Amino acid sequence: MKPPVIECDRLSVDLGGVRVLDGVTLSVGDGDFLGLVGPNGGGKTTLLRVILGLERFSAGRVMVFGGQPGSSPGRIGYVPQRLFFDREFPISVRDLVLMGRLSKKKLFQHYNRLDREVVDEAIHQAGVERLVERRIGDLSGGELQRALIARALAGEPELLLLDEPTASIDPQMKTTIYDLIERLKERLTIVLVTHDTALISRYVTKIATLNVTLELHEPDVTADRESLGVAATQKPVSLNS
Repeated sequence: MKPPVIECDRLSVDLGGVRVLDGVTLSVGDGDFLGLVGPNGGGKTTLLRVILGLERFSAGRVMVFGGQPGSSPGRIGYVPQRLFFDREFPISVRDLVLMGRLSKKKLFQHYNRLDREVVDEAIHQAGVERLVERRIGDLSGGELQRALIARALAGEPELLLLDEPTASIDPQMKTTIYDLIERLKERLTIVLVTHDTALISRYVTKIATLNVTLELHEPDVTADRESLGVAATQKPVSLNS
């Protein structure tokens, strides 16, 4: 049996003297698709940053691919909630996706034929072929999110972390992005942060509510949007399994 891709044991994080994660215990296995829901400020993005090795934790233990967070950057793809950039900067979608290959390159090493082939495949998987020559500043919110998913896929990850990839986009585009993610779960382990509790229940294998502490649910239980809404506003108990 493979070890967990992500293992958190009584994880706690303090930021500015405030405890934002408290006693979080969680295991994500190979091939799992975890939906992570909860209120704004509940610690969801902080948990992703800990997994990425970008945030220090105050107590507990975290292992990613059996090592310390940040020790396997080439095995993780990350799609942030927001991309802050100068919308006038002349970078194309293809250039953006090529940046996903940087984790595979040594300092000052040029892109090669393999890089471009992998990028072409990532562009195809994300369905952004018609956008490749467009400047990223001209994209709609949904188009940009697809381009960011393509960038993450270009790194050939085993674990994909997505931080609210459907925030502030229209319902039709939101559904197409979830359909894309559903196809990706056939070969990737996925952790998805979202507020779309009504949609994700039919996609995920696990779902958890995070509001400083964490509670794990069965997907069929959480399919009820109203019950999840209640869970997201109350302080859940820590997961002890």
